[in-house]
Amino acid sequence: MSERRRVAYVIGFSAPPVLHLADFLHLLHERGWDTYVILSPTAASWVDVDALTEVSGHPVRVEPRRPQDPDPLPQADAVIAAPLSFNSLNKWATGISDTLALGLLNEAVGLPVPVVAAICVKDALRRHPAFGLSVTLLRSAGASVIDDSLLTVGPRSGVVTFAWSDVILPEIDLAAREGE
Repeated sequence: MSERRRVAYVIGFSAPPVLHLADFLHLLHERGWDTYVILSPTAASWVDVDALTEVSGHPVRVEPRRPQDPDPLPQADAVIAAPLSFNSLNKWATGISDTLALGLLNEAVGLPVPVVAAICVKDALRRHPAFGLSVTLLRSAGASVIDDSLLTVGPRSGVVTFAWSDVILPEIDLAAREGE
């Protein structure tokens, strides 16, 4: 009987790196993670959901389940919000759960699992007062917030993307090793 692989929720929002989310899923799989993709409704309209389902091996979730339906997601060992947009960053920091993706992030803050957020925010929006407050608040709640200036790589297919290997922080790899 094989041991359970560690479970990572990969929660994507509408920022250009979401177009290359499959690259990140491949990296996580190579490191022993079983990935479950949850997308904001707008992000889901940007990507090939069927292709992400194929790569992850599980249906991509966008809508919440009905109360009478069983939870299709196993317990997470890590939660990774990547990419996280300005709008979603601020909603998450204030506790707004108007999508499944944000609801899961809000719950994750209260779980004993690593929570990593890779933001993707334009320079002009970084100067908005809500940006710094939201980052500070989420970090104080225990989330590891990675600044996209450390992640963003030049245009690929006309849009910027992340150096996805840099999103896998030591606490994510540690959680994977603890499951071995």
